[in-house]
Amino acid sequence: MKADRHAKIVIIGAGAIGCAIAHHLARAGERDVLVLEKAQVTHGSTWHAAGLVGQLRGKRALTRLMQNSVAVFDGLAAEAGMATDWKKVGSLRLAASDARWSEIRRSVQLAKSFGFEAHLVSPDEAKRMFPHIDPKGVVGAAWIPSDGYIDPYAVTMAFAASARKGGVRIEEGVTVTGIPVKGRRALGVVTDHGTISADIVVNAAGYWARRVGAMAGVPVAAGVVEHQYFVTEKGLDVPDTLTTLRDPDHNFYLKPDVGGAWAIGGWEEGTRAPWNQWPPFDFARELFPANMDRLELFALPAAERLPILNDIGIRTVINGPIPVSADGEPIMGLAPELDNFYLACGFTAGIAASGGAGQAMANWILQGDPGLDLWPFDARRFGAPHARAAWLSARAVEAYAAYYKVHWPGEEHHAGRGLRRSPLHEPLKAAGAVFGSRFGWERANWFTTSDPAATDTPSFEGKPGWHAAVAAEVKAIRTGVALIDQTSFSKFELSGPGAQVALNRIAAADISGAPGRAIYTQLLNDRGGIEADLTILHRGEEDFLIVTGSGFGVRDGNWITRQLPDGLRPRDVTNAHAVLNICGPKAREVLAAVTDADLSNAAFPFLAAREIVVGHAPALAVRVGYVGELGWELYIPVEYAAHVYEVLKEAGAAHSIRDAGYRAIESCRLEKGYLYWSSDITPETTPSEAGLGFAVAMGKGDFTGRAALAAMGAPKRRLVTLTVEGFAPFLSGETVLHEGKPVASLTSAGYGHHLGKTIGFAYLPAELAGEQGFVIEAFGTPHAATRGPRCLYDAKMERLKA
Repeated sequence: MKADRHAKIVIIGAGAIGCAIAHHLARAGERDVLVLEKAQVTHGSTWHAAGLVGQLRGKRALTRLMQNSVAVFDGLAAEAGMATDWKKVGSLRLAASDARWSEIRRSVQLAKSFGFEAHLVSPDEAKRMFPHIDPKGVVGAAWIPSDGYIDPYAVTMAFAASARKGGVRIEEGVTVTGIPVKGRRALGVVTDHGTISADIVVNAAGYWARRVGAMAGVPVAAGVVEHQYFVTEKGLDVPDTLTTLRDPDHNFYLKPDVGGAWAIGGWEEGTRAPWNQWPPFDFARELFPANMDRLELFALPAAERLPILNDIGIRTVINGPIPVSADGEPIMGLAPELDNFYLACGFTAGIAASGGAGQAMANWILQGDPGLDLWPFDARRFGAPHARAAWLSARAVEAYAAYYKVHWPGEEHHAGRGLRRSPLHEPLKAAGAVFGSRFGWERANWFTTSDPAATDTPSFEGKPGWHAAVAAEVKAIRTGVALIDQTSFSKFELSGPGAQVALNRIAAADISGAPGRAIYTQLLNDRGGIEADLTILHRGEEDFLIVTGSGFGVRDGNWITRQLPDGLRPRDVTNAHAVLNICGPKAREVLAAVTDADLSNAAFPFLAAREIVVGHAPALAVRVGYVGELGWELYIPVEYAAHVYEVLKEAGAAHSIRDAGYRAIESCRLEKGYLYWSSDITPETTPSEAGLGFAVAMGKGDFTGRAALAAMGAPKRRLVTLTVEGFAPFLSGETVLHEGKPVASLTSAGYGHHLGKTIGFAYLPAELAGEQGFVIEAFGTPHAATRGPRCLYDAKMERLKA
């Protein structure tokens, strides 16, 4: 590429996010930064945003990101030397249904576990705080005193001014038209004003991010939809300190506006996804015509809650394009396809997130790490299918309309379903499967045949509708035999000279040795944190099959790829192999009936991997599983999967073989003490903290993360298992108290159907890890909890190795 000039870091887009990244890069001392904006600073979705700032989210790291934004806003005006109109007036979130009240109480409980100030208030207290509301139907409310609202134009200009003071260049009226790529690197950008080479390129292009990503060959699951809000006539007699208001059951938000007016918006059904997700570059500071039919969907409910709206008029309606990703959350981090192309897009609440997101992105760019666990925002949670226009439009419209809906535990998406199907989909459907979705795959969550009276009804504080059905499936796994379709596992082949040495350098476990076994291992970062948790099947001398979770394939495959030497690349073979898990104490008896392979414990021990024939079909049988019972995972070429399923069902009929789903897996893995990456283990946790030291081979020689582990002393916290007799409404995130003080929160939680206990995992301070006397709070109710052994079920592995 012939370049006219060079910049170390080029940021595409000068909205709130792009300017915030530039601001934080400049604060970190980075001077050679160039921000390119095709129109003017704030054009796009920034200029017409409402500007509400709400921090409380369902996960700790996400709330921390928003808290970081507020911390930035608190000091930005002084730092930039210009006003931001930051009004820290707090926020009031109403609950007008029992379900919403459960959701709000859960959120406030989560906040308590990490010291974030949030309060539950009564309907009368809410009325005193916002006198204009009609409290009819209000059950309660949440009050977050550090929330507020900010002027989107002013805060973005302040970020830009601060960045310029630090040496950043911002050029307006420059359109990026191409991003040349060589190998795994973006060489720079081609613009209508010349060509610029760059060491790092950042896509902060707002609702144009998908188009910009495509220039570099990077699929981006950031869509665009219409969003409306209206501004009332001026003249309302309201104090400057009036709090912001959200009433999600009436589907609206409100913030005070200049001159005694209110800005009121909502998240209605049926919004439009324009331009087939390919917005024109010449659309800048423009709006769409108001859609009054859609406006009524939140304006009329708002008038029910705020009767004064019936007496004042609407001054203006804002209907503009905003970004919405395929799951409604931002997209951040290094694109998996390239080594120097970062994504910071898909921000539906971009103003509120800008300060914290800019800080995290600057950390990512300069230090290789955002500074906190942002997996729910990570670009690697998506793959190419999520960026296809029709699918993305359907998901973006659904995510938009779901913004203020009750987010039930275990809820599933409805749009874009049926995209990826196991070869066993139809047989499982006929067997009564109730499907969920993960990374586009349809997967059986549970089966109606397990309990004809069960329903797919979630619950916050009670037993979900599928509770009894899952109990029956767990019983089959623990006492009989079950089949579980796990085809959606992500699978990678790595083969060729040097494969074993390379994997041994990446993995924490010892990969050396003869073929024919499964190796459970973690992949660590340089700090000793757990970047991946997976199984490696050693099939041949230099031939490995790497197996990880359905939603982690892009992430883990990318992590491995970046560390391999030239000439070695993993090949994604997810779609080539079906996976059928046969498990339970009668699994050997059933499988032996349809194979001539020797399945005895001596010939086929735990963690062995053998090529066998099942019925008339070849399969790689691996004696491993995630439910903690005797069993085999069968890796089957997809064309043989239905045959294998049929012969196993026929052979197992005499043993009352049962289909089981992913909800049963979850119950069993909690009983067994098996961990789940992204909740129990993350890049911020180490193997010793998580009790996974047995999977680390410190004596094998050097591997990624070894030096950090060797330098660590005894862990300051330890993962423990806590139990409550019978059913308790634990959903993860609940506060753990000791002597009345919060000491941890649950990383995973659920009901162990076989043991009859509610189980939760939590990282306790090391000095408390051996104690008793813990209490777990859920929905305001304390539950006395017992600290038990890390593995509650078959701790000596006698059943697993039978």
